[in-house]
Amino acid sequence: MVGRRLVDRAVVIDGERIVSILAPGDVPADITVDDVGDHVVMPGVVDTQVRLADPGRAEWEGFDHGTRAAAAGGVTTLADLPLPCNPVTATIEALEAKRWAAQGQLHVDVGLQAALLPGYQDQLEPLIDAGVVAFRSFLTDPGVSDCRQVGETDLESALPVLERRGVTLFMHPERSPSGRPKRGPGTDPRSYAAYRASRPSTWELDAVTLMARLCRQTGARVHLMPLTSAHAVEPLRAAMDGGLPLGAGTAPHYLSFAAEEIPDGDPRFKCRPPIRGDEHREGLWRAMRDGVLDLVASDHSPAPAAKRCLETGDLRRAWPGIASVQLLLPATWTAALGHGFGLPDISQWLSSRPASLLGLRDRKGQIAPGLDADLVIWDPEDTFDVHGADLEHRHSQTPWSGARLFGVVHRTIVRGRTVYGAAGFAAAGGRLIER
Repeated sequence: MVGRRLVDRAVVIDGERIVSILAPGDVPADITVDDVGDHVVMPGVVDTQVRLADPGRAEWEGFDHGTRAAAAGGVTTLADLPLPCNPVTATIEALEAKRWAAQGQLHVDVGLQAALLPGYQDQLEPLIDAGVVAFRSFLTDPGVSDCRQVGETDLESALPVLERRGVTLFMHPERSPSGRPKRGPGTDPRSYAAYRASRPSTWELDAVTLMARLCRQTGARVHLMPLTSAHAVEPLRAAMDGGLPLGAGTAPHYLSFAAEEIPDGDPRFKCRPPIRGDEHREGLWRAMRDGVLDLVASDHSPAPAAKRCLETGDLRRAWPGIASVQLLLPATWTAALGHGFGLPDISQWLSSRPASLLGLRDRKGQIAPGLDADLVIWDPEDTFDVHGADLEHRHSQTPWSGARLFGVVHRTIVRGRTVYGAAGFAAAGGRLIER
């Protein structure tokens, strides 16, 4: 796959880089050819939303397990979120602790994101100088004790710094008036409808409205992730049509599932924002078609089974999040097939657009001369059944359990080196990369 076209070509690799793209008949006789047959060769997936909770919570997920899962799913680069690791990656010291924990553990390339928190504005420029690939922030309580939501004043002082340095802010797309979920008295803690009502879609509308105003005021690049509400699409479209540097993406579970299909008492489906009704799912697909949403990321969020409250089904107490980095490509592709999208769309959503937002477009996200030889070789027509025990995530609970997905990954190549294939995994050889 070259650009947004599916063509029959030979990708010539020398060391870690792509040096040329040739028609099959133009390949010199002295070059070793690895013929992948009818499989698709696509730019490696770039996942902007992955929680590798190391250091501090490596029992939730760690660099080794998380990046093995990424490699098995065709992800060649991921951007690690600044929480729920402990400490939250909001200072240079916390960034160095994260780098130390990653040593010798990476199966794919990893960029580190930092948290934009109240009172930490003096850390922004040092973190940018240290190479963080983006920042992450919240307009409602993120649920981690040492990570607080930001207010308008915080953003008004921070966003001009990010604009001047050309760094993206990934903003969680919920804005709660109180910062806390809504709760009604006597609500069944196993009720998915009650959980969904506790985080209404109007919160996303409020987040889009605020960030559009701040983008107009500061010129900073903001991407709302993961958007779930169809009600927020039109104000987002208006902001984009007005030339504001505001965008949004979503996650495969919001494109795959609808609230009407989710049973009560099943915390495998609990995430923030919640999975909403079918009208929202179809609204997201229309926004994907129109280009209002332009990227899909896993929003990978693992946790131990006890934290998930799987035995009790208590949705109030269950830690939210879906472990899905290994399933990002096949889950997105399977859902996209049912809505008339093709391989060029997948490549745009999962590779080129995320690489651009992370400041990595000169190295990642495309098959082009001079870029890293990051490739996924996969069969979009073959299927597999999802079984938690087969996933490389540290914890195997998944709402896709038992589902049949299209898109079997045969090989993942990072900087010219096969890191996952028929022989299993190569030794950890991924790198921490900087913007």
